[in-house]
Amino acid sequence: MLFVFLSNLLSDDIYAYALSKTLPKVSSPATVGLYSSCQNRINMILEKMEVYMNREAVRIETEHKGRPRSVKPSFGGFLALIGRLLFYRPIWTEENQQHRDVRFIYVHFSAWHFAGSDMLWAGLAIRLFQAMQMNFGKLQLVLYRVAQHDEEDEIKKKVMENSTNHWRSKKICCCPLWFLILSILVVPPIILVFVLTVGLPKPEVEPDEEVNNTKGQVGVVEGVVIAVLGVPAASALRFTFQMVKNLIFSQEMNLKKGLDNEQISNQLGLMNEVRMEMWFLSRFIQFMEIFERRRIRVVLKITNLDRCAPKKIVAVLDAINILLSDEESPFISILAVNPEVIVEKVNFADGCFSKEDRAYAMLNRIVTLAFTVPPLCDDLKCRFFYSLTRNSKDKNRAWDLTKTSSSDVSEVLIALEESQQLINNTTAALDVKDNEVEQLVESSLTNNERNINKYMLDDAMSMRRVINSIRVTVIMMKALGKEPRQPEYIAAWVVLANQWPCRLSWIIQCAEDAQQRADIDQENVTNTDDSKTLWKVFSESRAELYVMSAQIEDLLEQDGDPEMFERFLKVDFQFTIRDLKTFEVATVNLDHTIRKELAQIRGTSRLKDSGWMRDLAPLPITTIINMNTEDVCKELERMEYPSKYIDKVRSNDLNGLALLFGSAEDLKDLLGMTFGEWATFRLHFLGLPSHLRPQHKNVSTEPHHPQSQQASCQTQQTCFCREGKKDHVNTKYVTK
Repeated sequence: MLFVFLSNLLSDDIYAYALSKTLPKVSSPATVGLYSSCQNRINMILEKMEVYMNREAVRIETEHKGRPRSVKPSFGGFLALIGRLLFYRPIWTEENQQHRDVRFIYVHFSAWHFAGSDMLWAGLAIRLFQAMQMNFGKLQLVLYRVAQHDEEDEIKKKVMENSTNHWRSKKICCCPLWFLILSILVVPPIILVFVLTVGLPKPEVEPDEEVNNTKGQVGVVEGVVIAVLGVPAASALRFTFQMVKNLIFSQEMNLKKGLDNEQISNQLGLMNEVRMEMWFLSRFIQFMEIFERRRIRVVLKITNLDRCAPKKIVAVLDAINILLSDEESPFISILAVNPEVIVEKVNFADGCFSKEDRAYAMLNRIVTLAFTVPPLCDDLKCRFFYSLTRNSKDKNRAWDLTKTSSSDVSEVLIALEESQQLINNTTAALDVKDNEVEQLVESSLTNNERNINKYMLDDAMSMRRVINSIRVTVIMMKALGKEPRQPEYIAAWVVLANQWPCRLSWIIQCAEDAQQRADIDQENVTNTDDSKTLWKVFSESRAELYVMSAQIEDLLEQDGDPEMFERFLKVDFQFTIRDLKTFEVATVNLDHTIRKELAQIRGTSRLKDSGWMRDLAPLPITTIINMNTEDVCKELERMEYPSKYIDKVRSNDLNGLALLFGSAEDLKDLLGMTFGEWATFRLHFLGLPSHLRPQHKNVSTEPHHPQSQQASCQTQQTCFCREGKKDHVNTKYVTK
């Protein structure tokens, strides 16, 4: 029991560890979607992930032995950097672009702190400027801007050279700049000392011309000094002026002034200036990568975005998509949000008119690695509840379960001591070998027996998302000690969750409901058979999914080709319930809010089966679909309907499907019930009438009846109207 408790205690450590092992392998720029409805868990995972990533960077540096420069500031390193900035230019080679060693710089951007600004994306850029100054120094940034940066380089293509050298000296008239500066600093004093001590050659002159010759010598010396030092002194003055100017009037100050000026901020020039500054930071980091002989990745942690207004959320997502879209950008953005809130707000934002403008499509264009934090297990929820009761005054301490203590319960103290010891050895316990991960990833992608490439989209972003998700899944399964039946099943499962998230969520929900029902009734063993295929689970419940399709249209839009889905599960990869249980704990690229919404729609009609509610509450759609004629007759007998109605049901072979998909008016005429009898029958078997149903989108108190959908002769139209300052999306059906 203690082992189970401790293993559950480390669940967030495993998620943080998996991300820390994956991000060094992810090519930048990249955006990680860290999804969870609990902000405390997000903060904890981000905190632990930073620790694990630093340890991973140290481990890579120790194993590789690439001799990178020390990150710790030193006077010698400072002088070396100043020399490279002033006198050399980097040479882009294959070697210095493929360093194995890596250094992470963490930048925390809380969108809520900048929510008062009309341009939240500009606050994102300002936060990056501040972080770069704190990590590298303001003087170094200014020196790079003055001595190295050239805006015209943006339109020039970076040329790779086959060279063993990584630096090229700046030259003036074929003379290295450092040699020229050294000559200016050394040669004139030597000449001056020589002239003052030895003197210039003196020609024979008359005594009365000695005074004039002395003045002439001084004039020659002055002329030589001015000639030698004049031009360099002017250049040095210009350089010093630019340095002082950039130190006093930084780009951060210029951006803030531009934001305060409404006329400037509304112009394209401010956006372009921010974009240019982002490109400047990227080139500076590339310079520092060559200097330090390691990769540098800026991890931008974006939190509290779901607290902002819809318009500002869209602005930040656009900033991630546009400002950080440079192919050579070193930024890795972690979008830590509640996906359910983000989806709702983005879908109701201004300008959301087409399918591509909706939240899921926008996130798919941006996110290269989706990581959905699984819900808390029962043991961990119980432990967290106990921690809150014992430490109600300190929420953060209460949430950090590893630090909770109790002086009253000795067993808890013993458990915590053992858990603390285990947590201290978490890194050793979660030691997943890189070569094992790479071999498993490669074998899962390159297996020839079942080629998954035909199920992937011809989209680079989607492919990157699949590859990154496969790597995370492999690491998590290795850390959890779970082994799939075949290696290629890992890649297949990731592709399944990526291509058909709604259908897979539906299958998982149906399997979970069947297991819960079996636990309650202690029967229906066949429904919870682990050897049952997922395609069979879907086939048995597909009619129910079709009935509620009008309510989950946004979710179904994410799914790919239905025929390919059938081929995937029925022919190529015959996953079973056992496989589902194996992969479910490591399925982080599937949004749990989809399953939550499906569960709400499916379960709202399942009222308590007692008293008057048994006769009046609408039957669940699953129950109605699976009812044969005799089941309908037995239900009518239980509701104490006259036998004549039961005979009509039996004689006309009215089963559950006939009740659901038949015409309500024809059914009423066929049965010939009184108004009161028909009202009870319709409520119980057909659900609420249309005029009593809630009109809010995706909200229902009972199963949606297909007769009101009229899917065969209707199309859905979405019209947008504005009432005051609030936008509404009204869905209606118009007959063709």
